Amino acid sequence: MMPALHAGQKAQDPGDFADIGSPHITRRGKGMASGSEGGTPEHPGHEEEHEVVPGEDSDFEEPRKGRKRPAKGGGGAPSAKKAKTPGGKKGAGGRTPKPNGTATEEQAVTLFEVVKLGKSAMQSVVDEWIDSYKQDRDMALLDLIQFFIQCSGCKGVVTAEMLHNMEHSDIIRKMTEEFDEETGALHKKMLTASWVLHFQLPDLDSGDYPLIMTGPQYKRFKNNFCEFIAVLVRQCQYSIIYDQYMMDNVISLLTGLSHSQVRAFRHTSTLAAMKLMTALVNVALTLSVNLDNTQRQYESERQKAQGKRASERLEILMQKRADLQENQEEVEHMMNSIFKGVFVHRYRDSLPEIRAICMEEIGTWMRQYSDTFLADSYLKYVGWTLHDKVGEVRKMCISTLQALYCNKENAQKLELFTNRFKDRIVSMTLDKDMDVSVQAIKLVTMIMNDDILTSEDCENVYQLVYSSHRAVAQAAGEFLNKRLFQQDDSGKQLKTKRGKKRSPNTPLVRDLVQFFIESELHEHAAYLVDSLWETNEMLKDWECMTDLLLEEPGRGEEVLTDQQETALVEIMTCCIRQASEGIPPIGRASAKKVQTAREKKQIYDDKVKLTEHLIQTLPALLGKYAVDAEKVINLLCIPQYFDLDIYTTSRLEKHLDLLLKHMQDIVEKHAEQEVLEECSKSLMVLCSEDYPIHTKAMVSRGGLFDALVQKFKQSLETFFQEGDEADEDDIFSVTSAQKRLMEFYKCHDLSPFDLFEKFIFIIKAANDKNYIPQEILIRSIACAHMDVMWRFSRLDEHDPDKNDIRTINSCVKTFLEYCSQLVEGYVDPTIQEEAFMSIVDILVVFARQVAANPVMKNLIHHTDPVTEVRLTSLLGERVFVGPEEEHQATDDEEDEANKIEALHKRRNLLAGYCKLVVYNMVSIKTAADIFKHYMRYYNDYGDIIKTTLSKAREMDKVNTARTLNLALTQLFREVKGTQQPLDRTSQPFLSIKELARRFSLTFGLDPVKTRQAVAEIHKEGIVFAITPLDDPDDPEGPPPFLSFLEILAEFSPKVMKQDRKTILNYLESKLRPGMINKTDDPWLPLLTYRNSLLEGEHGSKVVGARGIRGHGKKGGKSPSEMAAKRKLSLEANEAFAGKTPNRPGQPLHTSTAVKRRRMDPEEGSEQSSERDESEQGSEREFEHTGKPALSQGSWAQVRHHDVARKGRANISYSTHGRRGRGKQMPIEPEPEEADDSGDDDDIADFDTSDMHIGQSSPVDMAQQIVNLPDNLFTSSPDIGDFSSGI
Repeated sequence: MMPALHAGQKAQDPGDFADIGSPHITRRGKGMASGSEGGTPEHPGHEEEHEVVPGEDSDFEEPRKGRKRPAKGGGGAPSAKKAKTPGGKKGAGGRTPKPNGTATEEQAVTLFEVVKLGKSAMQSVVDEWIDSYKQDRDMALLDLIQFFIQCSGCKGVVTAEMLHNMEHSDIIRKMTEEFDEETGALHKKMLTASWVLHFQLPDLDSGDYPLIMTGPQYKRFKNNFCEFIAVLVRQCQYSIIYDQYMMDNVISLLTGLSHSQVRAFRHTSTLAAMKLMTALVNVALTLSVNLDNTQRQYESERQKAQGKRASERLEILMQKRADLQENQEEVEHMMNSIFKGVFVHRYRDSLPEIRAICMEEIGTWMRQYSDTFLADSYLKYVGWTLHDKVGEVRKMCISTLQALYCNKENAQKLELFTNRFKDRIVSMTLDKDMDVSVQAIKLVTMIMNDDILTSEDCENVYQLVYSSHRAVAQAAGEFLNKRLFQQDDSGKQLKTKRGKKRSPNTPLVRDLVQFFIESELHEHAAYLVDSLWETNEMLKDWECMTDLLLEEPGRGEEVLTDQQETALVEIMTCCIRQASEGIPPIGRASAKKVQTAREKKQIYDDKVKLTEHLIQTLPALLGKYAVDAEKVINLLCIPQYFDLDIYTTSRLEKHLDLLLKHMQDIVEKHAEQEVLEECSKSLMVLCSEDYPIHTKAMVSRGGLFDALVQKFKQSLETFFQEGDEADEDDIFSVTSAQKRLMEFYKCHDLSPFDLFEKFIFIIKAANDKNYIPQEILIRSIACAHMDVMWRFSRLDEHDPDKNDIRTINSCVKTFLEYCSQLVEGYVDPTIQEEAFMSIVDILVVFARQVAANPVMKNLIHHTDPVTEVRLTSLLGERVFVGPEEEHQATDDEEDEANKIEALHKRRNLLAGYCKLVVYNMVSIKTAADIFKHYMRYYNDYGDIIKTTLSKAREMDKVNTARTLNLALTQLFREVKGTQQPLDRTSQPFLSIKELARRFSLTFGLDPVKTRQAVAEIHKEGIVFAITPLDDPDDPEGPPPFLSFLEILAEFSPKVMKQDRKTILNYLESKLRPGMINKTDDPWLPLLTYRNSLLEGEHGSKVVGARGIRGHGKKGGKSPSEMAAKRKLSLEANEAFAGKTPNRPGQPLHTSTAVKRRRMDPEEGSEQSSERDESEQGSEREFEHTGKPALSQGSWAQVRHHDVARKGRANISYSTHGRRGRGKQMPIEPEPEEADDSGDDDDIADFDTSDMHIGQSSPVDMAQQIVNLPDNLFTSSPDIGDFSSGI
């Protein structure tokens, strides 16, 4: 049998990379090296031990040369016989193509083409190759070697001369050179062809090779490749594989390729070697079976009497046994060579695909040839790889073990492995890769045994039934079901006290309830049910559950405690929902799945069964637990999942009467919100006109509502009669009645009872400073709001009643008026917020969009200025609170939860007001008070403000631009009021500049569509900055708000070049003569703003610190002089700006007005609108602070996007005194210095696939190479990274 690898065999030194590319290769005819480092055929027991630990680096080193193996047996690799002189015959795949045909048009000409196309039966292909091998084995072997080379994606050609004169290591090295440079045939064409021709070189950097390539040609390549190897060995198993030539050379070649640096060689050869090993395992298994049969025949013949024994037959059987043993030793020697030469190195390769292949194939060997491979010396490799860093490899290991554990006969052989790696397998149930976690749970289920898994191990898996990942939870449910919920086969029949037989699932349901209680996750019963839904049928045993709740326990049964009854009711309700709807609970549902006809049929059948049973038992359950609110909440929702037609088809109306009566009793007894809410929902379902029972249900509902309304009116009248002397009983009476009305208002129309006036009376009393309890006032606002909405919903969309419209208008006007007073004058924040949200919701419903239906146009309502001011003031008081109010430091979890809840309420308030802006119910300018807080509260409200800004721009770009300018001026006034004089380097001022920069980015990349809006910002900003023109405190100084121009400069990049002259002229027209040339420090904002506009003009003058510095000329100065001038200008600007140096690690506050940015296709995340792609801006520079800020540069370097767009669109701008000058040369950005930081983005930006070197002369080609970026040569071809494999 094949000698096993010992657990301690030593690996080669992973740091030895001296001669990568030629491992395990010997010259044919001189033997092939053994896969082990020190083992010899004479002393196989003295092999050095191979010890591999998880986390060790990948091994690509060249081992020492091995000794020749003897003719038979031994632990070394098979020797490769010397090739014969190549003859003139063609190989197996070689066919003579027609003169005018190609490989794709005619028949395939190589083995690679045949396998890639996959049109021929693989066995016929292999048979043809075998025939060729029998005629000329050298040429056939050459075809086979070339096949493996081509399957690796290498276009190099192995010639007969190379095969005869070169070692395999030299051949592989030659192919590696071909792989790294050009293919052989293409290289020859380039040397002889004209340089004018175009040749597309193979993209070696992309790493594409047949095994990983996509497309129709390579869709089935991997399967065809593996099938070819399997069929080849199967067809050669009787003679050719034992000739010590074909297999020796193939194994030698694949072993060498598997140690190559080139990833394609390594991946392809490893797959081929592993599939070759699998095929040899099948051969060894066949030989083993034949050997056993021959041995049996021999023993049987030998045991015959002397006279009956056939000596010739004994000799034949002895010879056959000897041949089989010899062949078996030969095959085992081949397998040993592949295992030691390929597997022990590649199972920890840096490429996860290679490691996964090794784990998949070793599992196949263990299953098929367990006598040899199912041993600890081989299992250890699977155990070590369980720690792999890639989830797909770990998953493959788990799949390998699952196939082994599912066979009970392997249990004894796996005992030691299980004890050694059990902890790791259990820990993998919590793997970060969910697919691995699912498979690990299934594996733990297979190995589950009281002697192996401890209770702690099982508990770790139990809790996974509550996982939000459904596949993980269902796998854990299978484990839980197998562990705890298996029926007892003792046959003992349980009975209730009155003699009724219990269901066989009764003990299991009890255990389920106890498990749910002990898990202490009582809010996740739906998750537990979903985990076990497809595993155990006890969850659909409705009779079992209701009997446990209704029937008294019999002899030997324990009474359910109150906690157990509550848990059982909750579980039963979740089971009913799951059976009726067939969808997983919220938070666990995966991608939307369309239910099949079979699933729909199953859901319908389950719904009918549960309805037929629970229609009769639900009234009894409600009667028994009527006073227990926790149980009633779950029981009341059950009718929502009924098939209500069964009430009439099965003549069960009497049970409906009982159900309605119990629901009325529960409403009278309970005032809890959840109880009333579920009762209201179920009553709404019963009153649906889709079912025949709705008449009876509506009669019952009418009686219930009459009683509730009457009680509310009486209690309210008593409350106001008592006035200030009202006691707690009076308040409780009003509150409880109002609670019931409010919950029923949500699902039922109570407006016909004319309760609106009652609620408005309560609100008016609160505005008149009368004492109204908070609960009563809040519910009055909510009920009045819902009353208006029910009135509106009753209107006929085609012919509404005019009296109803007048009534609704009156109600809306009154409601808005009183709620507006509450927002301003009431001291309770909760009341103010409720009134605020009610106003917002009413205004949104009755917005201008109502006029889409002409008959409804009279229902439009507008906000009055007073209400707008009140709403805006509340936002400032409740939403944009100071840090000391917003973030109070505390470690208490309850306080943290309260803070989250408070933030949620503030976000709702802000979102409500933003809806008014979006629906144009308030002026866009009122949003300035929101936009100005964009930066300060970005973490809390950034998404809301950004969306509002986007929607506002869709409505009116110009007014939105004015609003942004207004927000900036408000902040500027605030800072100006706190600083005298204004410090332009202070943090508040820099924050305004940053906000302006963010606003500028929202205008997107298309200046044409935002032209008017940007111009309006500059116009408004200039007027604000120079008004008043004279400073009363300093008549000789600049205007008091002139510093605002420095903020306004942030919008200069968005100004079209044709408009910059107009803006400059407008600025000069607003200034007195001489002001424009002042360069003192107070006038620097004016200088900065002018430079931001002037430097964007091609050929215009640039103003520096000393006035006019020069005129740009067409065809200007040399690049070096221009660069020098730009550098001086930058230094002057920085000097006048008076900026302090940043601390180390502090990001620079760079301005878009003087910042050079490169074009980035990903810019466009600021604008959330999908309709206007051209307006998508960028926040990349703001959000990505990992890189230092770019240095400041000329505005001529900003982007040539505007010029290029002008050339394409040919837009006329005659209104500004000039026309488009046609095509202009784009102003190229100044070349940036090469980034030596090793950033992947820099290398990826340089696309080598577009370099067609064949288009240029050799001299030009050399010049191109000289001009290549420095970082180009840091990216080597895809030859695999030698990082840690595990």
